[in-house]
Amino acid sequence: MSKSTPLPSDLNLLNRLQVDRSALHGQGVFALCHIAAGETVIEYVGEIISMTEALRRHPHDPSNPEHTFYFHIDDARVIDGLHGGNASRWINHSCRPNCEPVEIKGRVFIQTRRQVWRGEELTFNYGLVSDEPLSDALKVKYACRCGAKKCKGTMLA
Repeated sequence: MSKSTPLPSDLNLLNRLQVDRSALHGQGVFALCHIAAGETVIEYVGEIISMTEALRRHPHDPSNPEHTFYFHIDDARVIDGLHGGNASRWINHSCRPNCEPVEIKGRVFIQTRRQVWRGEELTFNYGLVSDEPLSDALKVKYACRCGAKKCKGTMLA
């Protein structure tokens, strides 16, 4: 998104997106209509918290500690989609995504990278970063289930 692109004020999500069961993982977000390439489809929203608070709240689900609804804005701030979030928190990872997050003035928008077809699941590359040294065990901990031909096998950057 270029600097001249206006921020979306009303994305009318009820007519464009639907949360449903995903073949990739748990819930997913699906297009209810064709969406053009380069279009902003949803803002990733939730409570904006400090990294310290994010670590205090972690994990959201002790039985599945790698799964969170966090979106890192920068080194100091995180969006916690579990609190005040919307459908965007259900967008799954893919190594060959059809969307990408775009940060504008501390806000995160999900924008299509290519045309998305009606019924298609929205995905973006999580590019997760860990403080732990990269190892095979860590890659398995954050295993990717996207099924893309060139899948990296992990959601880690």
